[in-house]
Amino acid sequence: MNKVIPVLLGLAIASAGSAFTAAQQSQAPPKVLTLAREFLKPGKAGDIHDRSESRFVAAMAAAKWPTRYVALNSLSGKTRALYLTGYDSFDAWQKDTDATMKNTAFASTLDRIEASDGDLLSDFDQAVLYYEPDQSLRSSGDLTNIRYLEFSVFKIKPGHNKEWDEVVKMVIAAHLKANDSANWGTYSLAYGGSGDEYIFISGDKTLADIDTGFAENKKFVEAMGEDGMKKLGELAAACIDSSDNELFSINPKQSYPVDAWVKGNPDFWKPKAGMAMPKPAAAPAKPAPADKK
Repeated sequence: MNKVIPVLLGLAIASAGSAFTAAQQSQAPPKVLTLAREFLKPGKAGDIHDRSESRFVAAMAAAKWPTRYVALNSLSGKTRALYLTGYDSFDAWQKDTDATMKNTAFASTLDRIEASDGDLLSDFDQAVLYYEPDQSLRSSGDLTNIRYLEFSVFKIKPGHNKEWDEVVKMVIAAHLKANDSANWGTYSLAYGGSGDEYIFISGDKTLADIDTGFAENKKFVEAMGEDGMKKLGELAAACIDSSDNELFSINPKQSYPVDAWVKGNPDFWKPKAGMAMPKPAAAPAKPAPADKK
């Protein structure tokens, strides 16, 4: 292992397949991406959580809600689920939120489901990401045949953005020269953290795509050259404070996907026979005054 491993893992070994985005009905990367993380209590993942989250999906479908989202389950790190929703702008996000609040019956249904789902969680947090096209490579918005998403998170040292920009430019140029299968969509952390953070998201059709990414690393190193690798290592050491790489699987049972993805791959995205989503729960009877909190 050497100094540039954080960069190589996150950028040079970004795997094959289609890069991630979660735009609404379009296939272009959303400018704004909201990310909600649910940390599950021991024994509360799997089917138990699927059944709980499927109630959200059923409520969205019943309301014919236009905003779509993708659910992910962790294959590394702490047991958690991620929910990604893309918007064309912050204004579009507000309009979606305002519309939800105005639809009181729909909002109340979501609140009741959320309260029940909360019993399965040990923690919860949220972040808002902003798309960085100049730091992305071969990014598209098609998740039709994607099964796994890789997240590489880089925290940049204060005052070292110039070196970071150079690192990304060098890595992108080397991948293009190598003509390999690397791809990613890059998002900067807009809200929900401290300092400068960048999240690189790449998609895999199968886990074999990860094997391809590692195998192609030799082509990247050759394209970069000895002097280039040395410079990359120096720049990475100067500007990257920390990095993390995590792997997630897409969970169609907890997702409310774009129609085009369902049409293109119904066997994956559409629940199978006997696994139909439950109907939204009926409104409970009004509690007695003594029951109110």
